[in-house]
Order: sequence, then structure tokens, then C-alpha cells
Amino acid sequence: MSLSLFAQESPKEEDFFKILKVPAPEGTLLEVGGLAMMPNGNLAVSTRRGDVFIVENPTSQRPYFTKFASGLHEILGLAYHEGALYMVQRGELTKLTDLNSDGKADWYQTIASWKMASHYHEYSFGPKITSDGSFIVTTNVAFGNQEWWRGVSNEPYRGWTLKIHPDGKIEPFAAGMRSPAGPGYLDGEVFYTENQGDYMASGGLWHLEKGDFAGHPASLRWSDMPDSPIKLTVAEFDAVVDPMKVKNETGGFSKPENVANAPFITLAEAKKQLPSIKLPAVWFPYGIHGISTSEPIEIPDNFWGPFGGQILVGDQGQSKIMRVMMEKVNGVYQGASIDFRSGFQSGVLRMVFAADQSLFVGETNRGWGSAGDANEGLQRLVWNREAPFEMRTVKAKPDGFEIEFTKPIDKKSAEDLTSYLVSSFTYKYHPVYGSPPVKAMTHEILGVEVSDDGRSVRVAISDPQQYHVHKISLPGIREASNSHELVHMDAYYTLNEIPSGDKMVIKPKPVVAAIPVAKTATAATKTTAAAPKPAVKTVPDEAEIKTLLAKNTCSACHMTDKRVVGPPFTEVAKRNYTPEQIVELIYQPKPENWPGYATPMAAMPQVPKEEALKIAKWINSLK
Repeated sequence: MSLSLFAQESPKEEDFFKILKVPAPEGTLLEVGGLAMMPNGNLAVSTRRGDVFIVENPTSQRPYFTKFASGLHEILGLAYHEGALYMVQRGELTKLTDLNSDGKADWYQTIASWKMASHYHEYSFGPKITSDGSFIVTTNVAFGNQEWWRGVSNEPYRGWTLKIHPDGKIEPFAAGMRSPAGPGYLDGEVFYTENQGDYMASGGLWHLEKGDFAGHPASLRWSDMPDSPIKLTVAEFDAVVDPMKVKNETGGFSKPENVANAPFITLAEAKKQLPSIKLPAVWFPYGIHGISTSEPIEIPDNFWGPFGGQILVGDQGQSKIMRVMMEKVNGVYQGASIDFRSGFQSGVLRMVFAADQSLFVGETNRGWGSAGDANEGLQRLVWNREAPFEMRTVKAKPDGFEIEFTKPIDKKSAEDLTSYLVSSFTYKYHPVYGSPPVKAMTHEILGVEVSDDGRSVRVAISDPQQYHVHKISLPGIREASNSHELVHMDAYYTLNEIPSGDKMVIKPKPVVAAIPVAKTATAATKTTAAAPKPAVKTVPDEAEIKTLLAKNTCSACHMTDKRVVGPPFTEVAKRNYTPEQIVELIYQPKPENWPGYATPMAAMPQVPKEEALKIAKWINSLK
């Protein structure tokens, strides 16, 4: 019996992609900030502590580490180009060259530099090498003094994407970044990943062209510079999205019930009045597909079977990797994100492929907790050469979506409309930290068409919503050969543009004849006492609390009994707060109560009071 059950169990992501640790020299803390493969197969590793290592035989069981350079300032990106290593420190792009071939850098050359204001959040990331030999660099904003989550640009180019030419000339390329931890250069175009925060509703992947504004207003302070490609001014921005107006209308951020019910606009609505705004190609739902998205990289075309040519995006807070597939509709990038591999030992920041198709993953979580057990690490992701049963691609259609699979699907399950669930939502565009999902909709499944080879299915839904994220769930789909379910059932498609074309011909649903009800009510039926009313739940059950924690992004930073970004709920329960006190701390956090956690909790005024109280009562039930 047990063997039969085991045979029917559907494989998981770890059955196809194994995580291996790369052993480092004893006493070496690899808070990895950058990774680069070299032509001879060696791996270059930079760290937040300012060191650069060269690793020989990196895919073997005994890799050999040599320190190549040291004394540098928080290196958060590394690239190999024309015989030298290039890296981004806090305030400069630096070239490292080994002049005498002794395995150590002899020449530390500043290619370009930019100002800093000494705020801890003024990170710089990159470089990525473009086809013309230039370098793409992104820079963080700092935080204001009054509200730690409000980004400010204290010096030029903070909150910008920069293109740095080989001669060191800095060309401002795009603005509106908040915490752009992942610059990317994919198929000859510039992309970057953003992290949730003020004006940034959730993490996302942006495609950037020169002159684009990604949405965070701090960088607009420098839009009047002579070389700025951004013409949008602070005054023009405030006329549409005025933070003081929002604050005044809601009675101040200290009144959560007002913030939750305040009028708001979305990023897409703001773009109608501010055309320079660039919408993300893909939103990553907060707490579901990461909480602090990092580097995007492309899977080489001949690597990893059905996934070649697609994009991987790391996440620091949840120590995992998502898979992204994009398409262009009406000249605009859009696409879907799907979970890929979780379980890394620390926050995923950088990734690079080796020639043997394994993926090196560089990790760190200093200053920001992660789901892994370690504070740093270097690991490898190794594919077993077998394709998992997954959604390979998701593409938009005029009336829904077309989904291609990595393996043939069972047609009976695919033709069943109950095998599909589609819902959608969007986000607020406001100065509060992040946004809950808003304007939520459930879309009726109108019809499906399964391809003859069983490799794809087209799904027609009611009323697709432009600019919404569509959650496409396939709980009923099964693999044709063995009835296995999908490794990952959910995809999140950001529908920036609805394509034109023919819609699916919907077959009429069969009419079910009504069954007549006999008119034989008896006296006993009439005199039966009313059923007692069910007891009112004071503590949410497991299903309800899981929904509440995900909806309000609590699960992004907290787990029941494990320390992540914030304390576990069991530790909060031990403080013996009343439910009302916990609600107040959700709205007005006191980081001083938790000195052992580096990242202070942001105020969460958008959580409805009724839901906050349910969460508080559940926390206290964990005592």
C-alpha cells in the first residue's frame, strides 16, 4: 500500500534541482555581493566586506580560493571584461587588473565615481556590460530622517540607472529607482529589479529605455541637470501624486483606518497623466514571489531543457529563485513569474552559470533577514537533466491566456473548467511602504481549448483586466503519463497590454433540467426547532490565518516559530501583549522593543482593524 502511495506522489522542485554547498576556506565569511565566470572556468567572487576571491575548480568537491583584492568598499556587483574584473563599490566603478600574472590585482583603477551622503542605504549595484562595451550601474536612495521608509536622494544620481562609457563618462540613463538591487542586460536591453517600499507597491522587473521614470520621485530632484534625459519635475509629479495631499486627506499616517479607506490611484492611472512613467514588465507579488528581489539573469538557450532563454530572478528575503517568461505585446514587455527553487541557506543576491550548466548562487542577508539559516553563503544549483512537469510559458490572448507545458497534459483534466482558477488585482501608488492588493476580481472560466499534442491549452476568461496582475492557478491539471500534478500550480501574469486578435468560440454550456420538488412538507418539518447558531470564532483557523497573513504581507517577514526578517510569532506571543496592544504595534511599530533585529518594521496602516485583531488573537493563541 505504501509503495503505491509513494508512486503516485508528485515530484517537488528539489527532485529536479539539487542545492550543493561550495566549501570555502575556514574562517572566510562569503557575504557575496558579486559573481563572475572567467574564460578559464575560474569563478570570481566579491564580498560585501570588500574582498575579491578567485576560485579554481569551482564545480569540484575541493575548490581552491585565492584572495585577488581587498580593502574595497561593499562590492555589490562584479563582471569580467577584456581581461580585467570590473566592480561597483559604494561610490565608484573600479577596474582590477593583474599586471604580472601572479594571481593578485596590482592596479586598482577608478573608471567613474559619484557622490555619497554616507547613509547606510546608499548602495550601488552592477556593472552589467552592454554590447558597445559600456557599463550599466544602478544606485539606491537613502532614507529621510522623520520616516525611515521614505526615500530621499541626497546627491546626484541617487535613485538612477547610469550608463558609464569606457572612457569614464557618466550618462544618466533612467530615474525613479528606489532600491534597484538587480541591474540586468538581457538580449541587448536594459532591465532592473526593484524592491517594495514607498511608492513601490511590490517588487518587480522593469524594462528600461533612456529617459524612463520607474516611479520613485526622490530622483526627480536632479531632473533639471543639463545631462538629464528625464524632463518630469517634482512639481509636475506632486500635482498628480502629492504625498502631503495623501497625508492630509487620510488624517496622517497614524490613523490606519483612514489610510486603508483613503482614495488612491494606481501606477497605471498616474501614467495617463505622467507619460514618462514606465510600468514594470512583471510584478512579483509581495510575500509570495519574494520580498526583496535581486538579480535577473538569462538561462542560456541550450541550458536546462525547456527553460532555456527564460529569466531567473533571485530574492534575498525569502532565499529563493523565481522563473520569469516575458513577451512583447503592442511593443510593451509583460509576462509571468512562477516559483522555481527555494531552500537556499541565505538571501539570494547574485547568480552566474558555469559551463557544466550548474548555477552558482551568491548569498548574504546582513542588514536584512532571510528565510535561510545562515548569514552568508556560496551554493550551486544542479539540474538532474530531467524536465519537471511545469507551465513552460504563459502568453496573453484577447480573451485570456495560452499556457504551454513542459510535458503533455491529461486531456480529460485539461478540458474540465474546474481545473482552472483565475483572479486578478492591482496595487496602490502612494508614499506608504508597499501596498496591499486592491481592486481584486475573480474571473469566470468561459472555455478551454486543448492542443492536439496535449502540450498547450488556451483558457478564455471573463473580463481580463489591463494593468492587473492575473493569478492563474491550475490545481486540476495532471500530467498525461502518470497523473502527476504540476510542480508549481500558480503563475502571476502582469497584463500591461491586451493583444488584439480572434477570441475563442465558446461552446454553450449544457442546460441541466430542474428536478421537481415534491410538495410534501410535513407538520414535523414545520415544527422543527431552529438550529442553534454556530459559535463565533474568536481565533481564525489555519486556512483563514494563512490567507490573512499573506494578504497583509505579514508572512513576508514573520514565520510561526522561526526567525526571519522579524521575530517569530511565538516570540511575540511570549510578550503577553493584549490583542489591542498587538494591533497598535502593527500600526505603530516599536523597533526598540526588538533590538536584536537589524531591519525595523514599517508601519502597516493599511491592515484593516478587524483583520489586525484576528491576527493578534491568533498570535496570542500560540502561547
